[in-house]
This record gives sequence, C-alpha cells and structure tokens, in this order.
Amino acid sequence: MCRPDHFAVTYAINPWMRPDLPVDTARAVRQWEDLRRTYLDLGHVVDLLDPVPGLPDMVFAANGATVVGGRVLGARFRHPERAAEAAAHTAWFRAAGFPTTEPEFVNEGEGDLLVVGDVVLAGTGFRTDPRAHAEVARVLGREVLTLDLVDPRYYHLDTAVAALDDATIAWLPSAFTPAAQAVLRARFPDAVVADVADAAVLGLNAVSDGRHVVLPAQAPRLAAAIADRGFVPVPVDLSELLLGGGGPKCCTLEVRP
Repeated sequence: MCRPDHFAVTYAINPWMRPDLPVDTARAVRQWEDLRRTYLDLGHVVDLLDPVPGLPDMVFAANGATVVGGRVLGARFRHPERAAEAAAHTAWFRAAGFPTTEPEFVNEGEGDLLVVGDVVLAGTGFRTDPRAHAEVARVLGREVLTLDLVDPRYYHLDTAVAALDDATIAWLPSAFTPAAQAVLRARFPDAVVADVADAAVLGLNAVSDGRHVVLPAQAPRLAAAIADRGFVPVPVDLSELLLGGGGPKCCTLEVRP
C-alpha cells in the first residue's frame, strides 16, 4: 500500500476524475488509514511503498505490478501522468529480493490482471495492451483469459470483477463485450452478479482473503449477496479516493509468495 500524502485530482484520465471538484487530502489519508487498519485487524501484513511528490495516484498501488509465486511482472502505464510510478514499484520489489521483470507492453498491474486460482483474468480495452497478456502468461506461468471491457466507467478490470476465492467471482456483465461475458459465464457459472447501482460506486473494487471481503460501504446489496454465499463482507468508506477512480482493491497490491 502507499499512503496518499500527495493525493489530488489535478488531471483526468478516467471518467471519475474531475479536476474542478475539491479533494480533501487529509480525509483521503484518514480513510486510507482505516483500510490499512482493517487489513491489520484481519491478521494480514501490510508493507508500505513510500509516496513520491508529484505522483498523486501512487495510492492506487494495485496498478504497480502483478505478483504470482514470488515472481513480479512490473507495470507500464498507459498515461504519462502515471508513468514514473512503475520505477518506484520495481525498485521496491527488487530491494525486497523479488525476481522482477520489466514489461515490454503496457500493463497496469492488478488493475487489469486478476488472479483467480490458477488463472489470470486479463482486461483490455482502455488501459492494458492485449499483447501484454501473452507476456503475463510467459513471465508468471499461468493461464490467461483475455476479457474486453466496453464501459469507460469500468476502465480497469478490477472495477468490474472481484475475485472472492480461487473459484468464485463477482462481476458486472454489462462492463464486457458479449464474447467476454460468454468466457466468464462458462468459467464461473455460479458467479455473483453485482447490482448495477453498487457497481457504479465501484463496489466490485474489493479485496478478499477467501473469507473476508473488504468492499466499499456504499455497496450494501453486493455485500448482502456476498454474505449469502458464505463470505464475510467488511465495508469501508473510501469515498474521497473514489474521486480519483479507486476503491479498496485499487489501494492494495497483493504479494503472492
């Protein structure tokens, strides 16, 4: 995770970002601290990446890399405003002793690459280059399923799909092409289908440890649907960070040993 000391909305690279609206950075920090404490209270370890002045989106740490089996595929950002974040993430992983590969093609880390069991769901359409998907398969040694996104509000895969455990997802079908919908329905026939209103507050931008699902407090129907499947919803309020187009998952990069 990366503390949002420099969080601001000074440019617009997704439909959620409105530079004309005020951002309360202190409130964003408090909400982020609540998210961090939530993970610690659930028994998880939280490592921190130092924030860099001039990079207001570094709080969205999920975009910085993808880690599977202790191997790291670094990120390459689509927009120049975020490009310098990639080097900070790569430096952190190398300093921590992880074998790290710098990508050839644009991929925005776990924003578009979601690990579900032995498969990586790989989004494209707005940010990640589809050519990166073969690179993911080669570097991380996992099957990759390409999924095309069509709604700019759900510009990253992690805004339209939540991995709940190794075999279960929650998702918003209308965020995908018909072909991608068919792929997900075939692979996950018992998936939780999100309420449209809950998805519209990035309710699917959730983090699960296989039992507890940390998700935006503004998505109560999705929380109820997840609870019906035996998971424990843990609501958090990240409404200030939503002004940058992110939620709990965007703020969280999972380091898989």
